[in-house]
Parts: sequence; structure tokens; C-alpha cells
Amino acid sequence: MSYDLNDAQPQMAPIGELIPDGTFAKVRLTVRLGGVDGATPMDAKLLKASQSSDAKMLDCEFTILEGPHARRKFWQSFTVAGGKVDEKGQSIGWKISKSTFRAMVDSALGLDPRDESPDAKAKRVLPGLKHLDGIVFAARIMVEPASNPQYRDQNRIANVVLPDEPQHAAIMRGQAVPPEPVNAPPRKAASAPTPGWQAPTPAWGAQPQAPAAAPAWGAQAPVPQQPTQQQPAQQPPASPPSAPGGAPATGMPAWLNG
Repeated sequence: MSYDLNDAQPQMAPIGELIPDGTFAKVRLTVRLGGVDGATPMDAKLLKASQSSDAKMLDCEFTILEGPHARRKFWQSFTVAGGKVDEKGQSIGWKISKSTFRAMVDSALGLDPRDESPDAKAKRVLPGLKHLDGIVFAARIMVEPASNPQYRDQNRIANVVLPDEPQHAAIMRGQAVPPEPVNAPPRKAASAPTPGWQAPTPAWGAQPQAPAAAPAWGAQAPVPQQPTQQQPAQQPPASPPSAPGGAPATGMPAWLNG
């Protein structure tokens, strides 16, 4: 008997190692059950209660699907009810989460964010937050510094990359896109120029916009994936991940109908 190690996966990344700030990636969202009922019947036991307020949150796990950080995971919760309110008594956290969820749908389905046609609006209507489970979209990932030195920095969604942005098509095709750090250290102030000196003409210009690409699932044709080196996920938080059960087919968004 012998042990063939040639097909072994790469060794695990050091515990606590973060995905670099500003990384662009195609990610999949998995909803983790929190035990608190949501506003719709299909969201029963879906949400998680805040430990410090009356807020209810959607507990999400994000998995990078392709590229040098494939299979790496990070976690983020989105407020869907309660918490701080605005002058109209509406949850501020929910308004922020709602904008993020809309961007996820637009990114996943290749919808122009300015498209207000009846068909586009219909695709943005979800009968329950449970339908976000399994959605695949383009994202820019940031490193969020910990507010308390006793805790570690965390990866978070910096922004969802929309189809009208130049990086979207390449990300959804699984191509490498140069990172754009969110928390890059500030540049040092330039010294005073020499009298008579003129700044050279900058070499930058408008980057051409790439056409929007279809997501890898749903009614549209799948996009080809390029082989990449796999890296295992970073260590998850204390609570074990769990995905909600299957949702009924009626009224489901396109990424779950395919």
C-alpha cells in the first residue's frame, strides 16, 4: 500500500489570513439560518437577532468561486429590520441592505442599474430574502479594520460590481482583474515644485467599458471558466454554517430557476 500525494490540495492558508484589500472576485452568497422569523412565511427561522439591539439580520457567507483566492470564504450580516431609524422611523440599516441586495441582483442577472423597464423591475422583486441564497455576482472585497484591538480585521463586501462597470464582464468570466484597495495608506505630500517647473501631461485616460457578461447560472448561457490554483477557505467564525432548505419554484428569481 502507498499514499499518492500528487493530487493533494494546496496546504491551508494561515489562520486569520485575509483576502487582500480591493480584490475583485466572483462570489456566491449562502444564507445561514439564524432562528428568527422574517417578514414572509418562506423566511421562517431565516434571520439572526442582534445581541446589542432589536435589529434582525441576514447572516451571509460568501465564497470566492474562481481566481487565486478560489474557495476562500468570508462572512457578513445585513440588517433587514430594526436598529437605528431615520427621521421617518425607517430602519437605516435596512435601507443600506436593500440597496446592496438590489445591486447583487443586477450584477447576477446582468441588468443595467438604470433599467426601469417592467421586465427589469419584475426581476428585482423577491418574494422572500431566502431567494438570495445561492446568488452569484461580481464583488469588490475590502479589509475592514477592527474597532477593538481584541478582535481581528475582517473581510467585507466593499461594493457590488455592476454590469455598467468595466470590471464586471471580466470578473464574471473568471479573469484576473487588478485590485483597487479601499483602505490603502495615504500618499505622502509632494514637495514644493521648482519655480518654472511644469507638471507633465498625465498618461491616464478613460478606460473603455467592457460589455456586460451573463452570470454562470440562470436562463442565460454559462460563461467559460479558466482553471486556477485553489486555496482553501479561511477559518469560519464560531457558529457553524448552515444553508436554508430548497425554495418552491414558483416566482423564484432567474438564478434559482435555471
